[in-house]
Amino acid sequence: MMNKNSEAILNFENKEIALPVICGSEGEKALDISTLRKSTGLVTLDQGFANTASCCSQITYIDGEKGILRYRGIPIAELAAKVSFVDVAYLLVHGTLPTEKERMDFSSLLNYNSLLHEDMRHFFDHFPKGAHPMHILSTMVNAMAAFYPTVDVTATARNIEHSCARVISIVRTIAAFAYKKSIGEPIVYPRHDLSYCANFLNMMFDSPVKPYHISPEAVRLLNVLFIIHADHEQNCSTTAVRAIGSAQVNLYSTIAAGVSALSGPLHGGANQAVIEQLRMIMADGDVDKFIRKAKDKNDSFRLMGFGHRVYKTYDPRAEIVRKECEKYLKETGINDPLLDIAHKIEEIAREDSYFVERGLYPNVDFYTGILYRAMGIPENMFTVMFALARLPGWVAHWREMIGDSTKIVRPRQIYTGRTPSEVGSEIENFSPPSLLI
Repeated sequence: MMNKNSEAILNFENKEIALPVICGSEGEKALDISTLRKSTGLVTLDQGFANTASCCSQITYIDGEKGILRYRGIPIAELAAKVSFVDVAYLLVHGTLPTEKERMDFSSLLNYNSLLHEDMRHFFDHFPKGAHPMHILSTMVNAMAAFYPTVDVTATARNIEHSCARVISIVRTIAAFAYKKSIGEPIVYPRHDLSYCANFLNMMFDSPVKPYHISPEAVRLLNVLFIIHADHEQNCSTTAVRAIGSAQVNLYSTIAAGVSALSGPLHGGANQAVIEQLRMIMADGDVDKFIRKAKDKNDSFRLMGFGHRVYKTYDPRAEIVRKECEKYLKETGINDPLLDIAHKIEEIAREDSYFVERGLYPNVDFYTGILYRAMGIPENMFTVMFALARLPGWVAHWREMIGDSTKIVRPRQIYTGRTPSEVGSEIENFSPPSLLI
């Protein structure tokens, strides 16, 4: 629900301009500057868009100061404790949790769309050894448009259920195939009798010489991990999806853009970066030294997994992961020294005024990698897991965007380059090279 119930007055060059104040359903307020340039000739400058709302959305609500995250009005902790990832995917795309019939119908669509086109299987043979799975995933998702061509805005909007299921299901299959290719093992096809997360684990780890035992606890944990990553408002990759999609790009290429944005170490790749840093700190043995480095403004060292662009308190997703991680390692008898290092870093940081005053607490990436490691997921697949989880969020935002008849995204800029007077006679004195015939 969006209300225009007040105005803000901007004084510029002895002229007053009224800017409507938009109020969201949770009390958030924003200045509507859509007529600013027309009225004043001004544009706003907000590098990194930290203070800019790019859209109105009904999908996800975040209060970074209070540590609140809700999907369609439902707190993330309740969803992680009570429903499956497939239920959350349906919730994000359709707006409500599914009825039993809707769940069964959606699950059937996921199963029906789980097979990858056989001709696409040969693409895996041509990626170089050691290619990162995220680069493979982005390429393969983009290629889907050639094999499933009816994915333009009109066709997909008409049948969002089928399109959503195809993306969520096939990309999972691609991810599992990419992993099998990277270790030189034969691919494992999806099975009709397994749930979404159980199917993925089976495709990842089953082998002709060593059948995989599907642990119900591992399946539950994967559901939880996928749920807490399923959406997070206007983050970098979701903004990329909405921006690319605004040009009416086909759905698969739009999702591929999201995958590419997520691959960066400051976004989806942060969970892998946390593990690498914890391993480095453990090898050094001096945790306090790295805390000091993180506090030193003249040192480029960053403590990965701490702090968040939005949250200024404990990330609610991190709290869920930390508890699940500690419980799972204890119950399975896994002794991961990286967890001990993570605990020590958090213990020091939560008592240090430098971190507390700046709102630097563990974010979702800090413990996620440790839990994935314990479940047997290789480190180069961590970001892929993030991408799989984020698929329904991307589709939901894409659907919401096309429903709003959004104009193509086209930000302005402030030009800071040379002026004609600074260029002088440079072009007049330039001698072009002789043409070679």
